[in-house]
Amino acid sequence: MARYTLRQLECFVAVGEHGSIAGAAAALMLSPSAITGALNELERAFNSQLTIRRKAHGVSLTPSGQYVLSQARGLLHAATDLEVMAADAGNALRGRVVIGCYSSLAPTLLTELMAEYGSRHPNVELDFFAGTQQEIHEKLLSGELDLAIAYELTVPPGLARKRLRDAVPAVVLPADHRLATQEKVALAELVDEPMILLDVNPSRENTEMMFSSEGLVPWIRFRTTDFEVTRSMVARGMGYAILVQRPVADVSYEGRPVAVRPIHPAMRHVPISMVWSKGVRLSRSAKAMLELAVELHRR
Repeated sequence: MARYTLRQLECFVAVGEHGSIAGAAAALMLSPSAITGALNELERAFNSQLTIRRKAHGVSLTPSGQYVLSQARGLLHAATDLEVMAADAGNALRGRVVIGCYSSLAPTLLTELMAEYGSRHPNVELDFFAGTQQEIHEKLLSGELDLAIAYELTVPPGLARKRLRDAVPAVVLPADHRLATQEKVALAELVDEPMILLDVNPSRENTEMMFSSEGLVPWIRFRTTDFEVTRSMVARGMGYAILVQRPVADVSYEGRPVAVRPIHPAMRHVPISMVWSKGVRLSRSAKAMLELAVELHRR
């Protein structure tokens, strides 16, 4: 029989996520002394120091604490699943799923997934976060996200992945550009022209890799961190861009046209995957979202 309780694990996870006893107490609506007592009992049950507590410096986790944190999240997910299944005889999905998405993928991939999931599982509370790859990876590893849609490039250790589809980089040109009438465009034809670089990883890293593999150095005239700003600048004739995502309409937010052309020779495809933490057992609701994402991209 286990010598610890789910409540103690919940307190420990809250401390690990908030970095302080006060933060955990506020999140769980408990007293700081109750949180401290739960930590003490848990360390006694495991016969191991899980936390380092310093006044005015919050709480950090020992290596043992980091391991217990990853396992505790899975146990709490499983306990929630059991409670929900008992209430619904194992049928309807309930609970909460928080999904992340790389910002430029969100308008075309995240919205479809969330809308379809919501119609199939209306009792599940959905929330999302759109940001950079680094932000998404950090939130997955910290347990703030259940799943995320991201490019498979630069995925750190500790994250599992399931490929959904491949995306193909393309050149985005002003509609009246001299190369806009060509069927395909070589990077060498653009190297002396101003580029508008989407300066967020993995977009930046992938673009740099494409040019370096051809022995070329692009002239980067402008750098942006926003997908649509990049397209709007191209539409205004301020330069060209290399982008992976392609909206349905080849026009900017301002309604100005752009020309999208394949790159010659063809560049490697960029895999888009569903990603989650290896250290966290996915809940039934999160597994259902993963399965739905795979289904949608098989169509």
